[in-house]
Amino acid sequence: MTYCLGMLLKDGLVMISDSRTNAGLDHIAVFRKMTIWNEPGDRVIVIAAAGNLAITQEVIHFLHVGVTLPDEEEPKTIMSVTSMFEAAQLVGAAVRRSYRIDGERLEKENSGFNCSFLIGGQVGGDKARLFQVYSAGNFIESTADTCYFQIGEMKYGKPILDRALSYDTKLTQAGKLALISMDSTLRSNLSVGLPLDMAVYHRDSLELGMHRQFDEHDPYFAEISQRWSKSLKDAFLALPDPSW
Repeated sequence: MTYCLGMLLKDGLVMISDSRTNAGLDHIAVFRKMTIWNEPGDRVIVIAAAGNLAITQEVIHFLHVGVTLPDEEEPKTIMSVTSMFEAAQLVGAAVRRSYRIDGERLEKENSGFNCSFLIGGQVGGDKARLFQVYSAGNFIESTADTCYFQIGEMKYGKPILDRALSYDTKLTQAGKLALISMDSTLRSNLSVGLPLDMAVYHRDSLELGMHRQFDEHDPYFAEISQRWSKSLKDAFLALPDPSW
């Protein structure tokens, strides 16, 4: 299991992912779930993946080496697509190619073909966009009304987003919300773990603004975690007791 979050806001994009995988209590490992393509002046594309690690790694490989889109003859890579919509199409095509290779065998072994992706960024003159791609290869796009997507273990980190996030939220505040959302998930689900990857992109800059990894020794993440816990306890104690 994993947890990945993408937010496309008025000022740009914030994405965060954890890096824990597990195949049972005896097999827990660290694998990065975020992949970044950053060609200043041309494109910034960030992909976060959840699901079967073998499938998601295969899909990312196909994005590097090339996949043929429907109604086209020549394969394209993530560095040759001309828009973010085409990039989402490419991820979907890579997912379907992976299914043709491994899907039937996985289903026979009752493993299931389980993968999902968040893809956000900006290509050339196209606008900044954020998509969620499903295991069937189809996808949806974020809007100003629905400005964030989650994949993986999402339920623990969702309440703070629903209460505090909006399309007009500043990127610095959105980054803080992303860390709180992740911290809430880390505390409630052992299948999500450090280190974290966070990427921040300022709209129309065509250059990655920030890419940072947070581990258990990061002082800012530790402070956020501690102060958020204390704030919740203080708010709870300040509420009136019931009269019964």
